[in-house]
Amino acid sequence: MRPRLDGPTDSSSTLVGSAMERKLHPEESITERIDTSDRLNELRNLMEKEKEPLQMYIVPSEDAHGSEYVSASDQRRKFISGFTGSAGQAIVTMDAAYLITDSRYWIQAQNQLDSHWTLVKAGGPGNPKDWIEWLVDYPRISNSRIGIDGRMISHEKAVLVNSKLASRGSKLVYPIQNLIDLVWKDKPPKSREPVFLHPIEFTGEDATSKIRRVRDWIKSQPPDISQYSRSQEAKPSQINIATLITSLDAIAWLLNMRGSDIPYNPLFHAYLFVGLDNVVLFLEKSKVSDEVAAYLQNIGVERRDYVDVWSFLRKREWKSEGKIIISPQTSYTVFLVLTHMRCTVLPSYVEHMMALKNEVELEGLRRAYLRDGVCYVRFLAWLDDKVNQGYDITEWEAAHRLTEFRRKAKHFMGLAYENISASGPNAALPHYSPKKYETEMISRNAPYLNDSGGQYLDGTCDTTRTVHFGRPDPEQCEAYTRVLQGHIAIDSAVFPEGTSGHQLDVLARRALWKDGLNYLHGTGHGFGSFLTVHEGPQGFSSNVPLVPGHVVTNEPGFYNVGKWGMRIESALIVRRFKTRGNFNGDIWLGFERLTCVPIQTRMVKESMLTKEEKQWLKDHNSRCYDILMPYLKDDKRAMNWLRRESQRQIGLANPAPGGLTVDWG
Repeated sequence: MRPRLDGPTDSSSTLVGSAMERKLHPEESITERIDTSDRLNELRNLMEKEKEPLQMYIVPSEDAHGSEYVSASDQRRKFISGFTGSAGQAIVTMDAAYLITDSRYWIQAQNQLDSHWTLVKAGGPGNPKDWIEWLVDYPRISNSRIGIDGRMISHEKAVLVNSKLASRGSKLVYPIQNLIDLVWKDKPPKSREPVFLHPIEFTGEDATSKIRRVRDWIKSQPPDISQYSRSQEAKPSQINIATLITSLDAIAWLLNMRGSDIPYNPLFHAYLFVGLDNVVLFLEKSKVSDEVAAYLQNIGVERRDYVDVWSFLRKREWKSEGKIIISPQTSYTVFLVLTHMRCTVLPSYVEHMMALKNEVELEGLRRAYLRDGVCYVRFLAWLDDKVNQGYDITEWEAAHRLTEFRRKAKHFMGLAYENISASGPNAALPHYSPKKYETEMISRNAPYLNDSGGQYLDGTCDTTRTVHFGRPDPEQCEAYTRVLQGHIAIDSAVFPEGTSGHQLDVLARRALWKDGLNYLHGTGHGFGSFLTVHEGPQGFSSNVPLVPGHVVTNEPGFYNVGKWGMRIESALIVRRFKTRGNFNGDIWLGFERLTCVPIQTRMVKESMLTKEEKQWLKDHNSRCYDILMPYLKDDKRAMNWLRRESQRQIGLANPAPGGLTVDWG
């Protein structure tokens, strides 16, 4: 811990309230590289003891519901490997261990894995694109039994992997117990946090209506009649009669309920069976208050314990002949229990329903992004003031200070994801998150990147801004300008119906490509209405056509590894646009910007911008001033900062004679 200083570099004096408490009473210790030798040896002993020994064992990041973020009790890959990133697969053989992850986490993995692990840089030059490709090409894969918990791999992936392994004489096998759970002696208990209702004032549609729409979809699906069948008349066993929903955000959205089982996500562990005549929610009784129990009864939902789903499926307790619809993302164990004779695999209809935000949800997102923008401006004004006064502020302190501002906002329910607060080389790591005792001071000579967002009852927020507190060098200015041009190109796009985000993705990269620059992450993703920060089939890496009601982020960036990084992210709504030509009628779409946070112009190289891009930047910052200023009247520092940033000219003035520099403002 840094010693407390009395001079202007004492950043403790800039912290108040719970942030000060966290500093005085730390909740986290210094991260140490974990020695995994004993854990790996125990796992290998269990692999050998299987009735037919395993040659490999796969430990995914996901839980039984395919969640991106998982609860503490489901962090099995973190336990066995020591790697804490949110994406990656651990694969253990009898004499080696491999961690396969993408470029976002390569440096983090190198710092966290001990000598017993080999990092596989998925997507890197000459490397496999993912863990499946690595597995299939593994030199000793022939005639292997590869163990995995069938609940932790989707039907879609299991079928794909097995089809690729068959030619090598290998296959996936599914031990009855999760072998990591047998090794993990001090595994945290499952969450018992209560679920709560999400009012219709935020959802815009009651659960009964949503369930009715799902039932109509089930009835609209054609029966599963083989084209080789003598009779094309459907038998009862071929008709779809229900769907089993396993995705946690889909269950929460459909029932207008939320929970606290997973960090940053207002979700609860459950399964949901929706039949034509009944609905069964598999959820632990301890999580259900009298109010929630009455609500479930009122909307016609029976509650049973979470683990009862397996006996329910095995015994076919829906008591009707017919098929159950599952999505490709449903766990393979569910498919094995149902068998292919009793299920139909179709894309998730609830995911499609969730992605199309209704007007109440859209208006809620507008309000949430307005409040979050106010908090973000208060934070940037505070940080700018402290840095320019000479205080040393750590990345961790900056992140928590922004959280303090958000805590005071109406309807705040927590963070949407772990704060990304990064300066200098750390900003070149797209998913870097500072730890209290391993954090760097925010540099005055390199860009500072903050990617964060709040969870509010009326919306999930995700915003990134990159700022500079000194005099950026030409290389930083040129890269930042290219990132900004990509951001503007997406924001300004007008396109016909049927256009996917993937088709628009090149707009975000075109300016960077001109200079031989690029970024390896996606350009943007869907997000929820007080749900998950990554949601839906739509996004700029997806071939799903964008339609009115979709929401996506717009986040191009550039990362100069080992030096600095930058990203600009705003949230967008897909809306209909009136065009002058109106070719083919009312088919033209564009974006409405939700995010209301100024974009700093200090790193922008004006000579690189077109007239239209300059006007866009000026209009955006002026709009932020007009919208946010009424909400900042109690914060003179934030008002002054917002006024200065919205009126600031583009770039920095050239040095005057004698080396004097002038900052526009």
